[in-house]
Amino acid sequence: MSSLLTNSSAMTALQTLRSIGSNMATTQNRISTGQRVATASDNSAYWSIATSMRADNAALSAVSDSLGLSAATVDTEYTALTSVLGSDGKSGLTKLQSLLVEAKTAGIDRKKIQTEITQIQQDMKNTANSATFNGVNWLSTTATTPTTVNLVSSFSRVGGTPTINTIQVTVANYSLYTSTQAGFLDTVSGGASIDTINIGALTDSAADQTTLDGYIAQVTGAINSVSQAAADLGAVKNRIDNNSDFVKSLMDSVTSGIGQLVDADMNAESTRLQALQVQQQLGVQALSIANQNSQSLLSLFR
Repeated sequence: MSSLLTNSSAMTALQTLRSIGSNMATTQNRISTGQRVATASDNSAYWSIATSMRADNAALSAVSDSLGLSAATVDTEYTALTSVLGSDGKSGLTKLQSLLVEAKTAGIDRKKIQTEITQIQQDMKNTANSATFNGVNWLSTTATTPTTVNLVSSFSRVGGTPTINTIQVTVANYSLYTSTQAGFLDTVSGGASIDTINIGALTDSAADQTTLDGYIAQVTGAINSVSQAAADLGAVKNRIDNNSDFVKSLMDSVTSGIGQLVDADMNAESTRLQALQVQQQLGVQALSIANQNSQSLLSLFR
C-alpha cells in the first residue's frame, strides 16, 4: 500500500542512518582518544579495573622514586665506609694498621709516625662527617639520629588491601662515630679509641710495646667491623638495585595490562570507520530513493 502520510521505506532508511551515525561517533571517539574504554559508560567493569591499576602504577612510581633516594643514600654511606677502610695499605684503617706495625721497630722515630697517624685520624673523621645525603648520615651520628631506618622497597595490593614492604637498616651497624662515643672508631678501649691513638711518647720499653700491640689489635678489630659493615651495606645496595629494576619492570607490565583492557585497536577502528563511511553514503542514497517514492504518487493524479 502506498501512503502519503506514512513512508515506511524512508523511516527504515532514517533509522539505519541514525544507527550508523551513532557507530561512527563511537569509532571517531576511539580514534581521537586512542581508547575503547575511556569512561565508565563504555565498560564499567574494565574502566574500574583500569582505574585501580593506574592508581597502583602511581604508587609504584612513588616506590621507584623512594628507591632512587634510598640508593643514593646507601651509595654515599657505602663509599665513605670503603674510603675509611682503605685499600693496599695506602689510606684509612689499613694504612693506620701498617703504621702501628712499623712503630714496633726498635729505635724508630714514633713522633714522625704519629704525625701521619694524626692525619689519617682526621681524614677518617672528615670522611664520616661528609657522608651525608639529604641530611642523612649513618656513619657520624648524633642524639637525634634514628636507631633504625625503613627504606620503602615495594608496593602490592590484593583486593582492597595494600601492602608496603621496607628494608630495615640498623644505623648502629654502620656508625663510626657517635655522640656517646659508641662507634667503631671512637669507642675507648685500653685507654684510647682509634680516633685518639697517640704513639708519639712511646718508647722501646716492654710496657710501651704491649701498648702498641693493644693498638694494633684494636685497629685490626675495627678493620673487621668496618669490613662487615661495608659488606652488609653492599648487600643492601644490591637489594635496592634489584628492587628498583623489578619495580620498573612491574610498572611496564601494569601499563601493558591497562592497555590490553582499554586501548583501542587502531587498525580495526580505521577499517571500521571506512566501512561506516560507506554505509553512511549508502544510507543517504537509500533515504533519497525512499523520499522519491512519495514524489511518484503525483503521477497518479495527472
